Amino acid sequence: MTLKKLLTSFIALLAFAGVAAADQATLTQQVREAEQAFAATMAARDHDAFTRHLAQDAIFFDGEKAARGKAAVAAAWKAYFDGPNPPFSWTPENVEVLDSGALAYSSGPVFDPKGKRVGTFNSVWRREADGTWRVVFDKGCSACECKKSQSQ
Repeated sequence: MTLKKLLTSFIALLAFAGVAAADQATLTQQVREAEQAFAATMAARDHDAFTRHLAQDAIFFDGEKAARGKAAVAAAWKAYFDGPNPPFSWTPENVEVLDSGALAYSSGPVFDPKGKRVGTFNSVWRREADGTWRVVFDKGCSACECKKSQSQ
């Protein structure tokens, strides 16, 4: 391979990497916005909008048991939308998208109505054929109140 061809290939590779990084940033922002819109459904008390964010084959964990499928998840979460005030809120803190752009992970704090952190959510999103991001897995955990070791 000549030096010219090698340099041309290298420049093309760098250009592709720049486009891929830009696409990655765009996809990451899309997932962050999807998670924020998903969380906004709780604040707005809009169960129908919540349900639209769910994949048909979604699985949401509640402790050790899992609700499987969009209808089961929607039914399991219906009670959270009863009443005028949301029982909790959440916001994405971390978002990562696979290089393929097909799946993404989001996580962040869950807050009680007074704003105290009570847990962490972990969600997996899938980009559907039409480009819409939908939740396929969700599992939360309690807030960790770990004590710092004496060596710290």
